[in-house]
Amino acid sequence: MDKSASLEVWYDGACPLCMREIALMRRLDRAGRIRFTDVADAGAACPLDRAALLARFHARENGVLLSGAAAFAAMWRAVPLLWPLGQAARVPLVLRALEWTSLRFLKLRPRLQAMLR
Repeated sequence: MDKSASLEVWYDGACPLCMREIALMRRLDRAGRIRFTDVADAGAACPLDRAALLARFHARENGVLLSGAAAFAAMWRAVPLLWPLGQAARVPLVLRALEWTSLRFLKLRPRLQAMLR
Protein backbone atom coordinates (compact mmCIF):
# COMPACT_ATOMS: atom_id res chain seq x y z
CA MET A 1 0.00 0.00 0.00
CA ASP A 2 1.11 3.49 -0.74
CA LYS A 3 1.63 5.48 2.48
CA SER A 4 -0.33 8.34 0.88
CA ALA A 5 -3.50 6.22 0.71
CA SER A 6 -6.36 8.32 2.01
CA LEU A 7 -9.02 5.62 2.08
CA GLU A 8 -9.07 2.17 3.61
CA VAL A 9 -11.41 -0.48 2.25
CA TRP A 10 -12.16 -3.82 3.90
CA TYR A 11 -13.16 -6.67 1.60
CA ASP A 12 -13.81 -10.42 1.70
CA GLY A 13 -10.81 -12.09 0.09
CA ALA A 14 -12.62 -15.44 0.18
CA CYS A 15 -15.43 -14.12 -2.03
CA PRO A 16 -14.84 -14.52 -5.79
CA LEU A 17 -17.26 -11.70 -6.56
CA CYS A 18 -15.48 -9.35 -4.14
CA MET A 19 -12.07 -10.33 -5.51
CA ARG A 20 -13.13 -9.40 -9.05
CA GLU A 21 -14.38 -6.02 -7.92
CA ILE A 22 -11.29 -5.31 -5.83
CA ALA A 23 -9.02 -6.36 -8.72
CA LEU A 24 -10.79 -3.82 -10.94
CA MET A 25 -10.53 -1.09 -8.31
CA ARG A 26 -6.80 -1.81 -7.81
CA ARG A 27 -6.26 -1.35 -11.55
CA LEU A 28 -8.22 1.92 -11.53
CA ASP A 29 -6.45 3.22 -8.40
CA ARG A 30 -3.24 4.16 -10.20
CA ALA A 31 -2.36 6.81 -7.64
CA GLY A 32 -2.51 4.35 -4.72
CA ARG A 33 -5.14 6.32 -2.83
CA ILE A 34 -6.88 3.21 -1.49
CA ARG A 35 -5.53 0.75 1.04
CA PHE A 36 -7.26 -2.59 0.56
CA THR A 37 -7.49 -4.87 3.60
CA ASP A 38 -8.59 -8.48 3.23
CA VAL A 39 -10.87 -9.30 6.16
CA ALA A 40 -10.34 -13.03 5.50
CA ASP A 41 -6.67 -12.58 6.49
CA ALA A 42 -6.47 -13.51 10.17
CA GLY A 43 -3.72 -10.93 10.74
CA ALA A 44 -5.67 -8.03 9.24
CA ALA A 45 -6.40 -5.04 11.47
CA CYS A 46 -10.15 -4.56 11.56
CA PRO A 47 -12.17 -1.68 13.03
CA LEU A 48 -15.20 -3.90 13.67
CA ASP A 49 -16.00 -7.52 14.28
CA ARG A 50 -15.02 -9.58 11.21
CA ALA A 51 -18.60 -10.85 10.80
CA ALA A 52 -19.87 -7.27 10.54
CA LEU A 53 -17.17 -6.43 7.98
CA LEU A 54 -18.03 -9.51 5.93
CA ALA A 55 -21.76 -8.80 5.99
CA ARG A 56 -21.48 -5.36 4.41
CA PHE A 57 -18.93 -3.31 2.49
CA HIS A 58 -16.92 -0.92 4.71
CA ALA A 59 -14.44 1.88 4.15
CA ARG A 60 -12.81 4.60 6.23
CA GLU A 61 -12.66 8.02 4.57
CA ASN A 62 -11.00 10.89 6.43
CA GLY A 63 -11.28 8.97 9.69
CA VAL A 64 -15.01 8.25 9.27
CA LEU A 65 -16.11 4.61 9.05
CA LEU A 66 -18.70 4.13 6.31
CA SER A 67 -20.70 1.13 5.19
CA GLY A 68 -22.88 0.09 2.28
CA ALA A 69 -23.45 2.60 -0.51
CA ALA A 70 -21.62 5.36 1.38
CA ALA A 71 -18.49 3.16 1.49
CA PHE A 72 -18.73 2.41 -2.24
CA ALA A 73 -19.16 6.12 -2.97
CA ALA A 74 -16.04 6.92 -0.93
CA MET A 75 -14.09 4.34 -2.94
CA TRP A 76 -15.37 5.85 -6.18
CA ARG A 77 -14.29 9.33 -5.04
CA ALA A 78 -10.73 8.05 -4.56
CA VAL A 79 -10.48 7.04 -8.24
CA PRO A 80 -10.44 9.87 -10.80
CA LEU A 81 -12.42 7.92 -13.40
CA LEU A 82 -15.21 7.19 -10.89
CA TRP A 83 -14.99 10.46 -8.95
CA PRO A 84 -18.16 11.91 -10.58
CA LEU A 85 -20.19 8.91 -9.36
CA GLY A 86 -18.80 9.32 -5.86
CA GLN A 87 -19.63 13.01 -5.89
CA ALA A 88 -23.17 12.32 -7.12
CA ALA A 89 -23.62 10.01 -4.13
CA ARG A 90 -23.13 13.00 -1.83
CA VAL A 91 -26.67 14.03 -2.80
CA PRO A 92 -28.90 12.44 -0.12
CA LEU A 93 -31.54 11.22 -2.58
CA VAL A 94 -28.88 9.57 -4.77
CA LEU A 95 -27.22 7.95 -1.75
CA ARG A 96 -30.58 6.60 -0.54
CA ALA A 97 -31.24 5.09 -3.99
CA LEU A 98 -27.77 3.51 -4.03
CA GLU A 99 -28.29 2.14 -0.52
CA TRP A 100 -31.65 0.66 -1.53
CA THR A 101 -29.94 -1.01 -4.51
CA SER A 102 -27.07 -2.22 -2.33
CA LEU A 103 -29.44 -3.86 0.15
CA ARG A 104 -31.25 -5.67 -2.68
CA PHE A 105 -27.91 -6.81 -4.10
CA LEU A 106 -26.89 -8.29 -0.73
CA LYS A 107 -29.83 -10.68 -1.02
CA LEU A 108 -28.55 -11.90 -4.42
CA ARG A 109 -24.90 -12.00 -3.42
CA PRO A 110 -24.81 -15.60 -2.08
CA ARG A 111 -26.22 -16.96 -5.36
CA LEU A 112 -23.77 -14.90 -7.43
CA GLN A 113 -20.87 -16.08 -5.26
CA ALA A 114 -21.91 -19.70 -5.76
CA MET A 115 -21.99 -19.22 -9.53
CA LEU A 116 -18.43 -17.83 -9.51
CA ARG A 117 -16.90 -20.60 -7.38
